[in-house]
Amino acid sequence: MALSSETILLVEDHSALLKLVKQILEDAGFTVISAISAKQAIRLEAEFPGTIDLLLSDVRMRGMSGPILAKKLKERRPQMRVMLMSGYPGGALLVLNYGWHYIEKPFVPSGLVGKVKDVLRGETREQSTDRFDTLKETRRPFGRVSLGFPTHISSRAQRRA
Repeated sequence: MALSSETILLVEDHSALLKLVKQILEDAGFTVISAISAKQAIRLEAEFPGTIDLLLSDVRMRGMSGPILAKKLKERRPQMRVMLMSGYPGGALLVLNYGWHYIEKPFVPSGLVGKVKDVLRGETREQSTDRFDTLKETRRPFGRVSLGFPTHISSRAQRRA
């Protein structure tokens, strides 16, 4: 498989899962920088001279949460995309306001790789001011849309009125 030019900073505080996810992503051709903690991720990010295309972090970790880590790293690398993962119910709600991407654990390898590729090649997201997830895209006005109803009222309906 051809190697990808994209680099992923992977942060997961469970070592077995960190190793497994790193292997899945490397097998898919990504360059992976792995960290067992947010503190280590911050150090590795500061030392890495190249582009980090994606931060893939667990939401709940000891020491510092994934969302707090993402905010800190986005200040230094605003073009870096963020995808958080969690096995806890409601994890997606934690990332909604920031427009970050999310994947629920457990996931199958092909699902993870597909989601990562979608995030790296997809539309850029921005933090929402209205607390709804938004995409940077041109929106078409609603305009007049036919719902399949007749444009005139039948004479029988007019007589009833």
